[in-house]
Amino acid sequence: MTKHRIVVAGCGGMANRWVDYALARENAEIVGLVDLYEASARKLAERKELEVPVFTDLSAALKATEANLVFDVTIPASHKAIVTTAMEAGCNVFGEKPMAESLADAREITAVSQRTGRRYSVMQNRRYNPRIRTLRQLVADGGLGTLGAVHTDFFIGAHFGGFRDEMASPLIIDMAIHTFDQARFITGADAVSVYCHEHNMPGSWYKGDASAVCIFEMSDGSVFTYRGSWSAEGYGTAWDADWRVIGSKGTARWDGHEALSMQVVDEAGQPGFMSAMKTQALEPDWPGRLEHDGCLDEMFAALEAGRAAETDSLDNIRSMAMVFGAVESAKTGRKVKLEV
Repeated sequence: MTKHRIVVAGCGGMANRWVDYALARENAEIVGLVDLYEASARKLAERKELEVPVFTDLSAALKATEANLVFDVTIPASHKAIVTTAMEAGCNVFGEKPMAESLADAREITAVSQRTGRRYSVMQNRRYNPRIRTLRQLVADGGLGTLGAVHTDFFIGAHFGGFRDEMASPLIIDMAIHTFDQARFITGADAVSVYCHEHNMPGSWYKGDASAVCIFEMSDGSVFTYRGSWSAEGYGTAWDADWRVIGSKGTARWDGHEALSMQVVDEAGQPGFMSAMKTQALEPDWPGRLEHDGCLDEMFAALEAGRAAETDSLDNIRSMAMVFGAVESAKTGRKVKLEV
């Protein structure tokens, strides 16, 4: 069994969940903590009763501990430096989304991954839900026929305070990566172009545009639309969004909570102005764990099998391209071709 010697980079609040996960694995060991502020690293070590060295420099930590895996739970602006330093030192990396602060940084990271042969897997925890897995399988099995369109609504009045209130594109940059990545996961297709219009609701507490409408053309010929806002008060959707997936045989709907169902054409019905339909609740049977635990389970399973994880950076950059393509489209007012 592979022994994972882990250095944790970034010792803020999110690190607690990652450390707890590692401590529960028989074949994983935390061997060092890194933070720009040594006191933060020491506090995490004390909180988790870890008798490990603390560092303010990742290179020094990797050299001293002989680590082979890095957990990157730093801020997005630090991801490129952390990930490339770790991979150049021979370590694989698991990190929080987004994989980088810009598409240019993401491209540099994937280039280093390909050159070094080291893996960088990104936390896209919204894939790890039994209902979205069931919806994806339905599409893959052709249960809806040929896919034509996917429509998503995401409306939440989120009063975070702090840095998001000052961002230029808080919804698209900080949140939409989840929904965009889910769309790729459900369809099995990649986005090839986007047109995006950003705006701000009256009374919005965000400085930047916290609402957006996006139209993506997908590689399978389908269209994915996204309507969202972080300053829409009332009738909020689930954080997993509200989904309508339409194919040549019928439509599936998921409210982002419990309700998952489909209506498909009843071939035994009589022809008429409206097709006779059959409605069926879809019962999820995916046995995996939820959210962060499910994604980390997949990351470790992939690493131990010597394969790319579902959310490997070489794949996740395609979700990142959707984010930054949408931002470019909103700024320029034109449709943008997406390239990685």
